[in-house]
Amino acid sequence: MMQERSLDVAMLMRRAEGVFGHKRIVTATAAGEVVATWGEVVARARRLAGVLDLLGVPPEARVGTFGWNSQRHLELYLAVPGSGRILHTLNHRLFAAELTYIIGDAGDDVLFVDRSLLPTVWPLMAELSTVRHVVVMDDGGGEPVPDDPRVHDYDELLARVTEPAAPAVIAENDAAGLCYTSGTTGRPKGVLYSHRSIVLHALILLGADAFAISERDVVMPIVPMFHVNAWGLPYAAAMAGAGLVLPGPRMAPDALASLLSRHRVTFTAAVPAIWRAVEPLLPGLDLSALRMAVSGGSALPLSLSQSYADTAGVTLSSSWGMTETSPLVTCARLASTHDDLDAAAQRGILCSPGRPVPLTELRLVDEDGRIVPHDGATPGEVQVSGPTIASGYFGSDAGRASVTEDGWLRTGDIGTIDADGYLRIVDRTKDLVKSGGEWISSVTLENELMAHPDVVEAAVVAVADRRWGERPLACVVLAPGRDLTAEDLRAHLTGRVASWWVPDHFRFVPEIPKTATGKFAKVALRRQVADPDVP
Repeated sequence: MMQERSLDVAMLMRRAEGVFGHKRIVTATAAGEVVATWGEVVARARRLAGVLDLLGVPPEARVGTFGWNSQRHLELYLAVPGSGRILHTLNHRLFAAELTYIIGDAGDDVLFVDRSLLPTVWPLMAELSTVRHVVVMDDGGGEPVPDDPRVHDYDELLARVTEPAAPAVIAENDAAGLCYTSGTTGRPKGVLYSHRSIVLHALILLGADAFAISERDVVMPIVPMFHVNAWGLPYAAAMAGAGLVLPGPRMAPDALASLLSRHRVTFTAAVPAIWRAVEPLLPGLDLSALRMAVSGGSALPLSLSQSYADTAGVTLSSSWGMTETSPLVTCARLASTHDDLDAAAQRGILCSPGRPVPLTELRLVDEDGRIVPHDGATPGEVQVSGPTIASGYFGSDAGRASVTEDGWLRTGDIGTIDADGYLRIVDRTKDLVKSGGEWISSVTLENELMAHPDVVEAAVVAVADRRWGERPLACVVLAPGRDLTAEDLRAHLTGRVASWWVPDHFRFVPEIPKTATGKFAKVALRRQVADPDVP
């Protein structure tokens, strides 16, 4: 007989405040750095819950946030779900029409907005019928604050609440957070996280074969707090009592590199585009405290991971997940079975998605719905299940997600799994190139192209071909001052991939379009290559 105790965000708040109240939280701002402690942040979050009461925000209402990675955003991470409301983090990099749709679909009652992001949000207000209040968080931006009775100042509201709000009654399966998918295959869809799933996901991140976050760590989430709860890192840090370094609006590579070095960050995570941008700054940069740097969101090029190891002695490893999976599903760590592999083979393991973290399960299914063996060679659609995996969507797309009859989430990724459980992503189902009846992996081609020292980025899409049905076309961004030809790249690929995989056509482009979360925007790229007027 066990005690009935709810797994909820309030539990994380009590732990961070009562056990780790002295640990530091640093936020970079336009004017410098602000330092607080977990004890101070939790105390402010309890008063912030009172602010929501003051504004008349009802239980289970959606509270939207447009914020950088900052102390105030962290306070919202705690106060909103901790008071029985639902934290809805919003990506300010989306188009206006997408944001208007998402806020309307979520039915947000109040918006908290960093001052520097007001020019993105305020022009939308005429179409946001559900939003009653806009609370401005002064992040040092110089943007004018509208003179409107709906607009309030964060710190002025907080000063009006001198006592913490009364504790809310929360059940662990109550909704706590809301995040919308990037909408790459249609309109964005809302994924609703429960208190239970958030706590379990945080616990997963503390696992030795996941991110191994502990009280000794200084965690710097470069991944944005506006997307998938910054991969759960703020909640994991609260559970472990780790220190936090939050980069705020200072997202330039030199600013990130300085924070990593000066604050002796031990764990950090970002998308490959960020790691590529920081790479030129590695020589002379002291990252000796950094025990683990994680890449996710898209495939980690082997050449990039090797560069971090050779130049800075940093282990840059891969992970995999989705908005619908909280997000972490797999993490690349070396297992005992890899001890006898050479350094190159071990680096390849670290650049793979890895194997599933505890509480999650993977399987592969072929086009006919049959389970595929885990032999490291036979591909199938990756399906995942577990208590941190979505079973449906919120809002106008409410109902079951892409879930099988027996309750597994269909990811849309094609992969293989070896006998040790290690996943490799072959491609997205919609990004595979089918040439002459055989599949070509765009991901593999992209990684091999980016292994060339003069290639910064490469994205591969299918184009129609009379003879073969489809052929791969490679769009390539070269390093500054470099000059390569299509023949140079064909020679580079020879021996690395099957000869019939080598693209017939290459297009050298100044940049590759990306989604708001830093992934290659293949839909936009297909439109671009289909337009004869676009170089």
